Amino acid sequence: MTAPAPSEKVNLLDLDRAGMEAFFESIGEKRWRAHQVMKWIYHRLVDDFAAMTDLGKALRATLEARAEIREPEIGVSQRSADGTEKWVLKLAGGNAIETVYIPEPTRGTLCVSSQVGCGLNCRFCSTATQGFNRNLSTAEIIGQVRVAAKALGNVTHQVRRITNVVMMGMGEPLLNFDHVVRAMSLMRDDLGFGLANKRVTLSTAGLVPQIDALSAAADVSLAVSLHAPNDELRDRLVPLNRKYPIADLLAACQRYQAARPRSSITFEYTLMRGVNDQPEHARQLIKLLRRVPSKLNLIPFNPFPGTEFERSGEAEIRAFQKIILDAGLLATVRRTRGDDIDAACGQLVGKVLDRTRRSREFKARVGEKLDAA
Repeated sequence: MTAPAPSEKVNLLDLDRAGMEAFFESIGEKRWRAHQVMKWIYHRLVDDFAAMTDLGKALRATLEARAEIREPEIGVSQRSADGTEKWVLKLAGGNAIETVYIPEPTRGTLCVSSQVGCGLNCRFCSTATQGFNRNLSTAEIIGQVRVAAKALGNVTHQVRRITNVVMMGMGEPLLNFDHVVRAMSLMRDDLGFGLANKRVTLSTAGLVPQIDALSAAADVSLAVSLHAPNDELRDRLVPLNRKYPIADLLAACQRYQAARPRSSITFEYTLMRGVNDQPEHARQLIKLLRRVPSKLNLIPFNPFPGTEFERSGEAEIRAFQKIILDAGLLATVRRTRGDDIDAACGQLVGKVLDRTRRSREFKARVGEKLDAA
């Protein structure tokens, strides 16, 4: 029998545990072979079937012919003075995404993308300026974790540099629901990266039906990109609010939290000078946050080229936080990281794509001149 063409091979990174077991049954093997291979892929970060020495030669040959382990490739890598690492990862078709690693004394957080670009058009987001291209596959999502794990020397169950994963990179995760849920399953599976449920967080701009669907499909932490304490302002900053206003969003958050009584929702609030950082905004926010067990993550705005917004001053940020804390609510200020490496999400990809576009246009102009000659 002729081996299938490479394009017909199954990328094993697209399969969760159940999918992997089904694949091995389809090639005449026992289900537990899937468990062996998953350990090679996610615990030892091995890509070569020939190196999987506890598999028989015949099975290794079959896998070589029928399957592959293919993840995104690092195109650009940046490392900040504060230890933050950022990668532009190349995808098929010339697309690119970003993945960011943020080390802290007690944990290491990996920020993972779910889409190429984003179609929600949030006014203060660098990724939004690139528009939406496509959803990522499961392999492209979990592949970001593998790429980072290799680069960082993270070997699961031995050296755990990545302790938390947040779906807060490029794109809206809930608009790529199935692939994101499958990838998060691999992040949490003992045969995958083995992260605790609470250490995997999905951040959404507020798609209410999908929040309810997520509650039934995955036990992960939920973060909501709020950014405004009233509908009028949020309509301007987060256009999705016109479809799912704050009251509906908070009701969905209450339902999500009620299914996990010991958990709380994280509300993300990017502070922009003179836009949403005034004392009256803090007081309005207090009224909202009392409705659901939650914590507030105040994020100083990361400027990017062409934006109309500015970062709030340190005094305004601390005054805003104090109002929230004085009301008995929990509010933390996210420390700005990676300011020296195109820190705003999507900014580095934007630069790379812009350089690629200019290069392509230059080559086209040169070609036209040669043709004319």
